[in-house]
Amino acid sequence: MTAVDDLDRKPAEAVRIAVSHADDAALALAEIRRQLATARPSFIFLFVPNRLQPVELANALRMSLPNTVVFGCTTAGQITPRGYEDDALLAIAFQRRHFRVASILFEPISPVSIADVVSQTERLVSQFRATPGRKRLALIFADGLSKQEDILMAALEAGLKDIPVFGGSAGDGLRFERTQVLRNGEFHSNAALLLLLETDLPFSGLGFDHFQPTETRMVVTRAVPEERLVLEINGSPAAEEYARLVKVPVAELSPTIFAENPVLVRNRNLYHVRAIQQIHGEYGLTFLSAIDDGLLLTLGRGKEIIRTLDTGLAVSNEEGEAPDFILGFDCYLRKLEIERKGLGGEASEHFRQRRVVGFSTYGEQHFGVHVNQTFVGVAFFRPKGGVPL
Repeated sequence: MTAVDDLDRKPAEAVRIAVSHADDAALALAEIRRQLATARPSFIFLFVPNRLQPVELANALRMSLPNTVVFGCTTAGQITPRGYEDDALLAIAFQRRHFRVASILFEPISPVSIADVVSQTERLVSQFRATPGRKRLALIFADGLSKQEDILMAALEAGLKDIPVFGGSAGDGLRFERTQVLRNGEFHSNAALLLLLETDLPFSGLGFDHFQPTETRMVVTRAVPEERLVLEINGSPAAEEYARLVKVPVAELSPTIFAENPVLVRNRNLYHVRAIQQIHGEYGLTFLSAIDDGLLLTLGRGKEIIRTLDTGLAVSNEEGEAPDFILGFDCYLRKLEIERKGLGGEASEHFRQRRVVGFSTYGEQHFGVHVNQTFVGVAFFRPKGGVPL
């Protein structure tokens, strides 16, 4: 059986998925509970739309799921079994017989204490003893407005050593006001949640974007690194120079323009997106990743986004079988571009076929690096040997 032939099989078995569109937090969680009535979860991920208030959700959680371990975050959109959504409360229940979890909350993370993150991570790894025949991976959900993910990921990489880490930064729709992570029934800002998972499922990390470098270069000539703020590019006001290079008036700069005209940073032979969040003041540009004086930037040009999505998600195991499910962290800027081009339905169909569930992020974490405008995910496969789930 090939990965393509396997697309029409029944829904994922290692997780149970529930979705509610109710406007009331208590009603939404009651729907989630009913849909997960037959699940036996080790833990549940809850990805929250910005129309629901975290405080109300936290209060309702104590009544609806009192004896369940729940993690999650606020989002800039959700990826449900229907594909892209904006108003869905999404719950993913990880079945107990296939998953174990340990967690730690880093709070506050602005500024990050590298030594503290490394030591706490090493302690978590040592206390969460490995089970023979199972593998471990780490997931990170971070406050997407903390501006600390780059440093945090470097510290986690040191503490986790050979354990791969993936994740996404919490979102807030397109408001950019407050983003939060969920642990032990409480939402936290200025915090990051590290989850150490153990599973008997084979898994594979995914990470891809759809940009290639152009010949257009620019240099950051004045920045405020701790704020991810660029004030000058090529010696000129940042927004003016960027607008000139992408050939639009400053007044027309918008999240969509930023999404379709990203700037890239070269790391050895690889280019990573340094996404622009918004205009700051009159001519500054706020970025979603680390920025500094003297940094050389390259203007990116997009490739066909649906084709790269299809190629990136078309993963299989050694037997040629498709994943049981893919946990996905997809930059909100990708979704903006896809929807502006009228491709939302097509993208959602690819997510449905490949069994992708997750959320739209303010940034993505992939093998120790914080990136933007990237799809990051973990593809989980059924246990080797054809053992039924």
